[in-house]
Amino acid sequence: MSTIRVGFIGCGNIAHSHAMRMSRLEGVEIVALADPGERGRQLLKQKFGLDRAKEFDNHTEMLNIGEVDAVIICSPHTLHARHAEEALSAGKHVLIEKPMTCSSKEAERLMAVAEKSGKVLQVSFQRHFMPQFLYIRSAIADGVIGKLASVTATLHQNWKQAQEGTWRQMPELSGGGMLMDSGSHIIDVLLWTTGLTPQQVSVQLECHGSPVEVDTFTAIRFAEGAIGSMNIVGLAPLAKLKETYAFIGAAGGIFYDNGRITLQLNGQDPVEPELPESVTDPDRSFIDSIRGKHEVLVPGEYALKVVAFTEAIYEAAGYKVEPAGQPDTAGRGV
Repeated sequence: MSTIRVGFIGCGNIAHSHAMRMSRLEGVEIVALADPGERGRQLLKQKFGLDRAKEFDNHTEMLNIGEVDAVIICSPHTLHARHAEEALSAGKHVLIEKPMTCSSKEAERLMAVAEKSGKVLQVSFQRHFMPQFLYIRSAIADGVIGKLASVTATLHQNWKQAQEGTWRQMPELSGGGMLMDSGSHIIDVLLWTTGLTPQQVSVQLECHGSPVEVDTFTAIRFAEGAIGSMNIVGLAPLAKLKETYAFIGAAGGIFYDNGRITLQLNGQDPVEPELPESVTDPDRSFIDSIRGKHEVLVPGEYALKVVAFTEAIYEAAGYKVEPAGQPDTAGRGV
């Protein structure tokens, strides 16, 4: 495959990040844009000079033309499963935005469809490619801080106000609130970097008058013996998000604060460790996996763990989100 022809399902904000990265790759051409909103398609075309890209207001029509090798799915959350399944069934490789799906059942089905199709299914959890989180995962696996005793994760974001009136606060399209949205990244980091298995959770949840949850406070017991907490706060007076983690082990701790890493071993002064180089990103690695240069770096298995944990939190809180099933015309790209 000399040139990989890429189509987008959903042309909103996050699609611009993917288009920027794809535009830097040799042998890749964005050839089609599907979104029920003409404005979203036009903005993407104009910003990245995609004059030759065909436009569709229906993703099915785009998949049927046979001119697309791979698709990037940036549609509202509850549409992910259907869009991805139809793309895989049509013989397309799929890079899908988080959350991969809104239920474990959907995730398991999608992974089965991907395996049957023989096509790449990759989830766009970008922290898997960031030096800070690569270091944390490696250091924990190498026993630098000893056996994990506790982990804490927090995210503060002005999510309620920023997303008010958008599909992200419409349950039939979002599948949940901030936990399902920005929170999926935090859950992914918590599980992927540590390898821990959530066993029991207790939850406090608050909607602040929104149709979906805004704040979620979760206490966690892991099967391996560690305890943890995860606070996802969407009612925060911040211009930019604040993301922090603390990984405490028998021999010391690793602390993350908005991109800065501190390692403190017992009885020693804190240091900023040398981080690995960033060698790829969600889009480059997706294309490279299609070309057989390496395995899929963020397969569905990671996303399934995120979805299952999210479900456990909602269940513990007695919180029920309305099921999916809305037509494409109900929403726009992310």
